[in-house]
Amino acid sequence: MLAKRIIPCLDIKDGRTVKGVNFVNLRDAGDPVELGAKYSQAGADELVFLDITATHERRKTLADLARDIARHLNIPFTIGGGIKALADVDVLLDAGADKVSINSAAVRRPELIDELAYAFGKQFVVLAVDAKLVDGDWYVHLNGGRIKTEHKLFDWVHEAQERGAGEILFTSMDHDGTKAGFANAALAEMSDRLSIPIIASGGAGNKEHFADVFKAGKADAGLAASIFHFGEVEIADLKQYLAAEGVAVRPVN
Repeated sequence: MLAKRIIPCLDIKDGRTVKGVNFVNLRDAGDPVELGAKYSQAGADELVFLDITATHERRKTLADLARDIARHLNIPFTIGGGIKALADVDVLLDAGADKVSINSAAVRRPELIDELAYAFGKQFVVLAVDAKLVDGDWYVHLNGGRIKTEHKLFDWVHEAQERGAGEILFTSMDHDGTKAGFANAALAEMSDRLSIPIIASGGAGNKEHFADVFKAGKADAGLAASIFHFGEVEIADLKQYLAAEGVAVRPVN
């Protein structure tokens, strides 16, 4: 059985790590490179860095960040934020990123997934999907949940898999920041429909939620932010708990 992955996520705005509830009310959580290095030493399996800053200088800023992260980390990391073209990905992978995350650009032009998979390989392409439950159906949303699209969640992730996405990072925006648990029913359904790995995001509040997302939600990885940033859950303690619950995890060195 493949080990389940624990992935801290660092949302970055103006060079600082931030965290809020349902994508709003952001508060500072520290320097992203320092936090990333701390998580690497603490036993995290991977890291995700998402730049939420709207800037025309994004490509250079992200590349500089990726280069700085790569110098301080010895675990894989994914980076994303405003990626729209092959050139954006090329510069990030060249700077040291292991994978890139795409989101709204792929919704607006799905062919981007095909192009990235063909140019760089499926293993480098993570499709991030933010979704909300609306009238009994999950719909993909953009712009921090402010824009509802016509894409139904399960149709969209299946299309992305067929186009060449190597992994899905699914955030339930209804659960994000609430610390009330992951969207396990939706995750389990997604797992049954797809053959690529699924990273669960949105709702982690304690160690039990991770056991639930791996068992009931069938997720391949659990991602969280504030509970790690503010010391509410330590990664070593979490992995020890999961192992005792029968969940396969990589040991902390």
